[in-house]
Amino acid sequence: MKLLIPLFCLLILSGCKSDVNAEANEQTELDSTLLAKNINLPDTEVELLPEAKKHVVQWVNYITAQNEINNLKSASLNQVIESAKPISQIMQSLKTTVPDTLKSKAVDARLNVLSTKAQVLEQLASRRNKNLEQISKTAQEIPVEFNNFKLQLNELFLKSLEDFERELDKLEREQDSISQATERIKDSV
Repeated sequence: MKLLIPLFCLLILSGCKSDVNAEANEQTELDSTLLAKNINLPDTEVELLPEAKKHVVQWVNYITAQNEINNLKSASLNQVIESAKPISQIMQSLKTTVPDTLKSKAVDARLNVLSTKAQVLEQLASRRNKNLEQISKTAQEIPVEFNNFKLQLNELFLKSLEDFERELDKLEREQDSISQATERIKDSV
């Protein structure tokens, strides 16, 4: 009887250890699957207005950042983790090299958000115990913030209400001159 109690305890402990190992193996398989899976990014991308394109085509850091965002679209979570530090560095250099023609408080604010998101991604990726869901979520937010930044660049070149009124007045004058010319031609015939 004395021998049965320790044997029974040993049997229970080995059963518990198997459950723990099974859970650890299951978690490792799940993590491996998540790491190989591509992250879901939004399909919509903001196009820059022609005026804004003229200014960013010379901005090397913008082009580099755009390429990095394009690379994220086909990246697995593992690739995102590996490139988190370069992404953070690229977004930081983008923030510090804004051309004078594009400087505004709104653009700076968007660049701050973008740089902060990239730094958060870098911090999450450098942790020993990585939270893959948080990394994926943050990686998905970076292209969204980059689109918001491009929207802000476009807004710098949108015409004001006064510009539209001037164009409308000009069109009305042209229409008046065309209609007057048409009437003169009818009168002469």
